[in-house]
Amino acid sequence: MKEIILSLVAGLAVGIFFKFLKLPLPAPPVLAGVLGIVGVYLGGLVGEWILNSFKG
Repeated sequence: MKEIILSLVAGLAVGIFFKFLKLPLPAPPVLAGVLGIVGVYLGGLVGEWILNSFKG
């Protein structure tokens, strides 16, 4: 839970910092981009599960 809170705080800080500098946010602006990130994460979990399944 601590990692989630720290990630959220860091993300908020980066977002605020970029807005003050009038730079575009370093994140996907649409739902498709966010879902792509979730897909990569889930793919990593599935890949780990497959590798562990074959270890025996």
